[in-house]
Amino acid sequence: MRIVNPTFGISAAADEKLAVQPLDWLNDPIALFSNSKPNARELMDGLKAKLAAVRSVDNIDFIYKPSASQPASAAVIDEVAHKYRAALLALGD
Repeated sequence: MRIVNPTFGISAAADEKLAVQPLDWLNDPIALFSNSKPNARELMDGLKAKLAAVRSVDNIDFIYKPSASQPASAAVIDEVAHKYRAALLALGD
């Protein structure tokens, strides 16, 4: 399992300090990350609709793995870590 720095992005180098900022659920970019199983898309659509009632969804994006039986690639994980402040995961079935 790979854990990405929850303060935003990739972990800082040993000599760097992280600028810790709390997540702003009303404005920060969010990834809706699907495991690509049946019904995961419907779960994510419903979640995005609920979020739309309280915030703009312009910076909420769907991310999908190519297959439910394969892990997400390192490139996809890196993209999510760099571009989004939070990722909400859907495990459909």
